[in-house]
Amino acid sequence: MTQVNEKAFFATGCFWGAERRFWNMPGVVRTSVGYMGGTKAEPTYQEVCTGKTGHTEMVEVEYNPSEVSYHRLLAEFWTMHDPTSLNRQGGDIGTQYRSAIYTTTADQLKAALASREIYNDVLKGHGFDEICTEIKSGEAVTYWPAEEYHQRYLEKNPKGYDCHSSTGIAYPDQIFIG
Repeated sequence: MTQVNEKAFFATGCFWGAERRFWNMPGVVRTSVGYMGGTKAEPTYQEVCTGKTGHTEMVEVEYNPSEVSYHRLLAEFWTMHDPTSLNRQGGDIGTQYRSAIYTTTADQLKAALASREIYNDVLKGHGFDEICTEIKSGEAVTYWPAEEYHQRYLEKNPKGYDCHSSTGIAYPDQIFIG
């Protein structure tokens, strides 16, 4: 029986660096960048950057769950940015840079919510504020692929901009949510 790939959606600020982090993970089959969570159909990058569409810069991750677990993707997500920073990552400021997870299954939603609580406790223990990551079902949320020049941008421009403001605190490896 052939393993069916699954999809996951993550927003960690600027999507270029996040996409590269995910495409380099074993078990990730394909990535793309785009926009989710807004009110305008087929938004352009310029429109999203105004903050008026309500979209966030999103990475779509297609993965083989027999090679990489959703939990491993969540651990990467939490540690590649600062989920306690509202609508900004480093110098990138605006609602399009908010931290978000849009899930594709009930199990993903359950795991994402549980992982937020686990990592929130870890971060609070290190003096950070509450996690403000938006987590919701992506079932009724359309993913709009970004323009072609954004796709695998850092592969095309290896020295391109890669803003990520990590907390420097690892997600606890020993914790696996069932």
